[in-house]
Amino acid sequence: MTTATPPVALTPLFVRLKLSLLRNGLKGSSKRKAVWFTTLAFALVVGFFVTLGLALLRGNAQAGTVVVLLAAILALGWTVMPLFFAAGDETLDPSRLVMLPLRPRPLVRALLVSSLVGIGPLFTLCLAVGSVIAVARGAAGVAASVVAVPLLILGCVALARAVATANVRLLTSRKGRDLALLSGLLIAVGAQVASFASQRLFEVGGLTQLEPVEAVVRWLPPATAIGMVDSVSEGAYARAAAQLLLTLGALALLLWFWERGLTKLMVAPDGSTISAAEPRGDRGTGAWSLLPGGRTGAAMQRTLRYAVRDPKTKSAFVTALALGLIVPVFNALQGTGSVYLACFGAGMLGIQMYNQFGQDTSAFWMVAQTISTTRDAYVELRARAAALALVTVPFTVFVAVVTAALVGDWSGFPAALGLSLALVGAMFCTGAVASARFAYSIPTDGAFKNVAPGQGGLAWMSIFGGMLVAAVICAPVIALTVYTAVADRQDIGWLVLPLGIAWGLAAAWAGLRLAAPVVARKLPEILLAVSKG
Repeated sequence: MTTATPPVALTPLFVRLKLSLLRNGLKGSSKRKAVWFTTLAFALVVGFFVTLGLALLRGNAQAGTVVVLLAAILALGWTVMPLFFAAGDETLDPSRLVMLPLRPRPLVRALLVSSLVGIGPLFTLCLAVGSVIAVARGAAGVAASVVAVPLLILGCVALARAVATANVRLLTSRKGRDLALLSGLLIAVGAQVASFASQRLFEVGGLTQLEPVEAVVRWLPPATAIGMVDSVSEGAYARAAAQLLLTLGALALLLWFWERGLTKLMVAPDGSTISAAEPRGDRGTGAWSLLPGGRTGAAMQRTLRYAVRDPKTKSAFVTALALGLIVPVFNALQGTGSVYLACFGAGMLGIQMYNQFGQDTSAFWMVAQTISTTRDAYVELRARAAALALVTVPFTVFVAVVTAALVGDWSGFPAALGLSLALVGAMFCTGAVASARFAYSIPTDGAFKNVAPGQGGLAWMSIFGGMLVAAVICAPVIALTVYTAVADRQDIGWLVLPLGIAWGLAAAWAGLRLAAPVVARKLPEILLAVSKG
């Protein structure tokens, strides 16, 4: 007689799967392990000091304003981050589970609990604990804190997972590409507005001015969980009860929305697989005919086509263009701008030079077949840099002109433009070297996954490390620019412009020369690294 197999508890299984993925992702690579533990240590140190700073606000009249707004900003961060940065976790990608016989409701519970394992939830826990310490008073306040901390964390995680599930097919659907770009642009603008609002916390009198905003935000979940603790500590039990009910209701609504999204994902066909093929009307004519011939022109055209057609590459370019213009313009409109903020736009587009081969994903093997010598690798990298320069250089000049016009500082315009162009060249230099030495995979099967599991920390470290080295490369140009500003020698500011152009070109050329032999020598390793996703 055959004994029926008892059902397996799904939640513990997913938690073990999450831990196994984390553990296996660190095996066989000392570099990846070092990066992960460095990221963990950094999060713990920052979380400790933020918690300590919030705890020191205890007894301050404006503590409630600070922690409620911080909870709202934290929730916004959880909403935005999964759409632009890799989760690096297969258990959180619902598209991998559509063929399994799993019901949505138990799956939501399992994914929710497994989502609590990681560096992000740990950092959120530190902020939540510090927030309730700042406002909790009395036994009732402590009891409310015990309820508020898990509600805040669960609300942030559920919000992130619901948004991620709703957008899981957005970037891979042909019909959703434009909508994905629009939503990404709106999120970028919203995040920048929130950043400017949070900066006002540190201005003189800013907290008092933000009290009307806090009075509204404390009724927006999941910030209502922290607002509940503040209300209980003030003795406003009716208001606290309403905030608790609102928090629970919002959490239940998010879980329902998440379950509904999972159900639709599991039973609805993917529109990108049933839509008719789009006609291809371009055959290398028109603007493409202006590109040089041979391998250089072909590589430039391929790079530009990725920026126009590939959803993830297009989204990265649009986000960089939007933020590169928004930051200097918003600062100028607020009266805190500087013409040198034009460098921000140059930096945002310069980041696109990093991980050039990973952007090709598994299709890079076709390019690899054409690289057999250092010369081949140099021409390939030079063409990619030239294609990116066709967008970056005009955009940098445009942002510098707009910023100078808004702040009315035309005397500083030559130095700002020269420094921006030098920064572009330096980032092309470090981007080429990083692409050769620190290539990583960009998965194609997840809309909100931009790095293969276990490579997220490596990607962050390579990009920020490259940016720091780029700043060092630009040190002479930066020094001359600072001298012209501090000494009020705007008459020699024009020297920075030709110096910046020459310095940027020399840095980019040197970076390409350094990266080319590495690409030719490590081509099999690069091919393996970018094909993991």
